[in-house]
Amino acid sequence: MHSAASASPVASRGWPLHVKVLFGFVLGTLAGLAVHALAADAAWVQGVIEYATKPFGQVFLNLLFMLVVPLMFSALVLGVAELGDIASLGRLGWKTLTYTAVVTALAVGIGLACANLFQPGTHMDPALVEQAMSNARTGEIVSKGSELRLMDLLVNIVPHNIVGAMGDDKQKLGIVFFALMVGIGLVMKPTPGTRAFKSALHGLFEICMHLIGMFIKLAPYAVAAFMFNLTSQLGWDVIRSLLWFVLTVLLALGLHGLVVLPLWVRFMGGMAPRTFFRGTQEAVLTAFATASSTATLPVTLRVAEENLKLPRKVSRFVLTVGASANHHGTALFEGITVLFLAQVYGLHLGLPQQLMVLALCILGGIGTAGIPSGSLPVIAMICGIIGIKPEGIGIILGVNTFLDMCRTSLNVTGDLATAVVVAHRSGEKDLPDEALAQLDDIVR
Repeated sequence: MHSAASASPVASRGWPLHVKVLFGFVLGTLAGLAVHALAADAAWVQGVIEYATKPFGQVFLNLLFMLVVPLMFSALVLGVAELGDIASLGRLGWKTLTYTAVVTALAVGIGLACANLFQPGTHMDPALVEQAMSNARTGEIVSKGSELRLMDLLVNIVPHNIVGAMGDDKQKLGIVFFALMVGIGLVMKPTPGTRAFKSALHGLFEICMHLIGMFIKLAPYAVAAFMFNLTSQLGWDVIRSLLWFVLTVLLALGLHGLVVLPLWVRFMGGMAPRTFFRGTQEAVLTAFATASSTATLPVTLRVAEENLKLPRKVSRFVLTVGASANHHGTALFEGITVLFLAQVYGLHLGLPQQLMVLALCILGGIGTAGIPSGSLPVIAMICGIIGIKPEGIGIILGVNTFLDMCRTSLNVTGDLATAVVVAHRSGEKDLPDEALAQLDDIVR
């Protein structure tokens, strides 16, 4: 009796986060559907939403949103600085950077095409979603979006006041530009002072990732709150709507992972797709289980060297950088989510704005933390730049964990595919001992 009782809490504490989120999703959905069927118009339901579930969900989102600026700034600066440091070792860096940009652009393009083709956001009633998520009016969002002009966005890329840009959602792109410039400056001026600044940014980045890891533990409760809010007012409509979103994301991930990457490996990397997938399956499954490119990195390095027989130089460089700067699946998901939320709020994004979304998603792939749900702050930033209300992320939180596991698997697959292509296309075989030692330090 005693052992059974003591084992239960241990097992409960040991449940993976995605299982807890699934429970939160199911419980919140069932409770909301029951309330919608039995007491949809009751005053107490509105009281629970107004004074309990809605504020809790908003606090959870605010905890993530407050990390957008420090996380994006530190991640982008470090990403550029590390790419520059390693690129100085030879042509390897430029090849990796070029291939990463090209394949990430293809991934985002596939995501945007699927979002435009299937229009998953149009299956949700904007007015009802707006009522469930916030007090703002959809018309205000549409008017703000219609006021966006491409030239204004281009001019605001270069901020005249970086501190002001940090507090203005419309100028978040200026923070991206400023971070890129700081990263380039770190590469061009390797002094003790700049190295100390880079070390401080490493500390800031690690703090942000640790805080996100803490806050994301509240996700099961936030998901339950969001799903209760949505289903208690929308009923089964929101379930059908989210199903369209999930299927659109899975289709886009499948097209990129099962069509583009195999062709990429075969014709650019000179490796049979069957050999590639057989050798990478352990890393892909680990990525699916952990939903973290960073946590999967040791397994990714091992399968690259032992199973795919890639040169040590290539595997260490491409995969280490890829864990923080080569997120095909994440960039694809960010593009679909931004268009999905725009469709939900009735905001039409023209071709220039969608091209800007594509560019932001490529940059976001560099700046996204390689941890579970690390893309949520990036999506919030992109939404703010485009003119979409970032709180809409709450709509997809219930299905985010499963999709996070899927897109992380694609991230790791893309890293390994890029390593295969770089190894095949690069004429360099060995690195000096000092360079290998430098890469060892980065891996550790």
